[in-house]
Amino acid sequence: MSEFNWTPEELEELVKGSKLVLFMKGTPEMPQCGFSNRAAQVLKALNEPFVAVNVLMDPRAIPNVCEWADFPTMPQVYVNAELIGGSDIALEMYESGELQEMLAE
Repeated sequence: MSEFNWTPEELEELVKGSKLVLFMKGTPEMPQCGFSNRAAQVLKALNEPFVAVNVLMDPRAIPNVCEWADFPTMPQVYVNAELIGGSDIALEMYESGELQEMLAE
């Protein structure tokens, strides 16, 4: 992703290109904040492949992603190209089964 410029078009393409996308601080293997860790654990529990984007790899990432999504914080979880929210919402949706239902659609 070294050529990634964090433009709205690139973000749109990335999110539409995968069923599950997680913009997070760090990686699923080495999260750099508790909220990102929680979101990654929720997605891992789904046993579905997901794309994780480390927003700490480029100083433009967080402001550009937050502006594009109109969502002020990280992490951000996308299901079927739709922003569902951060780690708390992802966990609630997982526990209620709503997240699994979205994936099954």
